Amino acid sequence: MKIKNYKQIALTEPRRTLLSIIEAGLESIETKHVIEKSVRVENNALVVNETVTPLKEDGVTLVAIGKCALDAATALEPMLGKYLKNGIVLDIRDSKEASFKKLEYLQGTHPMPSEANVAATKKILELLKNKTENDVVLFVISGGGSTLLSAPLEGITAADETALMKLLFKKGATIQEINAIRKHSSYARGGNLAKEAYPAKVISLIFSDVPGNDINVISSAPTVEDETSVKDAEKILKKYDCLKELNKDEYPLTETPKESKYFENVSNILLVSNETALNAMAEKAKEHSLEVEIRETALIGEARKVAANIAKEIRKADLGKVLLYGGETTVTIKGKGRGGRNQELTLAALKEVNGGEVIASIASDGRDNGEFAGAIADEFGRKKAEEKGLDIKAYLEENDATSFFEQSGDYILTGATGTNVSDITIALKVVSRNNGE
Repeated sequence: MKIKNYKQIALTEPRRTLLSIIEAGLESIETKHVIEKSVRVENNALVVNETVTPLKEDGVTLVAIGKCALDAATALEPMLGKYLKNGIVLDIRDSKEASFKKLEYLQGTHPMPSEANVAATKKILELLKNKTENDVVLFVISGGGSTLLSAPLEGITAADETALMKLLFKKGATIQEINAIRKHSSYARGGNLAKEAYPAKVISLIFSDVPGNDINVISSAPTVEDETSVKDAEKILKKYDCLKELNKDEYPLTETPKESKYFENVSNILLVSNETALNAMAEKAKEHSLEVEIRETALIGEARKVAANIAKEIRKADLGKVLLYGGETTVTIKGKGRGGRNQELTLAALKEVNGGEVIASIASDGRDNGEFAGAIADEFGRKKAEEKGLDIKAYLEENDATSFFEQSGDYILTGATGTNVSDITIALKVVSRNNGE
């Protein structure tokens, strides 16, 4: 079971139903399952869905980056067999979890870059040098890749980028805005890995963690011809008054590769997104004889406002209804507490839910800016919190949802899932029994 604290939080029948639906979603996006379903080697060729690439012995270099990298590479190495020459796997998990024969495993940091990320990215860039048109480079690109792929321009350090990222997160910048800046301040993002691999045949297996599945945004698009420009990045820096806030005269930026030749032999293939999880959750809801509606696959907005809207929508819904949402909200940080956007959304929803209504939101990678994946909100949980003297409003003002749910016990714990398709939110309305079991 993916939800490690299921027994501790599955205290009512509506909760058990909701958690079983979440579990089905997480199982459907398990990285190894996705790879085995979509990728195969047969007749001396790599087949990804309908894309067929001829292979030769020792002709493939594998570069896997992001929170799905370790699990994806674990599935791909034996599959590629004699065709695999070498490769690098860059993930955030402990190296003790990695066991490869031909691949080098490197551990980086997330959500902020570090010198370890810089060193790992340098190794990737070196590995891609001197490729020929007879070589095949197979990339796995997944959530967390923007941070892990850290090759800052001259005049920028990992610490500089960390300061900028913290500022943009605090001000509620969108992932599109943040990644536009990332692409123009690095030698590894915004199509640069495709450029480095040129003229090799490039196949990029993409795990989407971005609302709307825009491959120009996912992990800052290292193998995609970038649609943004330096001017776009400059406008974003100006919009959030970044130079003044960081006490800098300038923040170095560079144009991303725009020559089409670097991308003519590149196949960017979207393997999985939050729609995969939402569809599996919808099927599970139907098994419970519930009516289900996928309301949004590109959910965005301030977490608290989104929570209020979802609470309003489930309140208006008929009994036996499930509403599903995928995407990524934002949090404008004003307090000094701990938490992530899923916990903030759930805590805000806790003020709104009525009897028989349950709302939960989780980060599909299992890390909602901390140990918890997310949390669950219902009338049962609110009564528990009131008995403990927990003030929802006060914890929201401090952006301290993690501390709240630590005490109420209504956090969802999965550990690192090895996948990442943005966030998943579910709202359920059933007959209220007003009791825990």
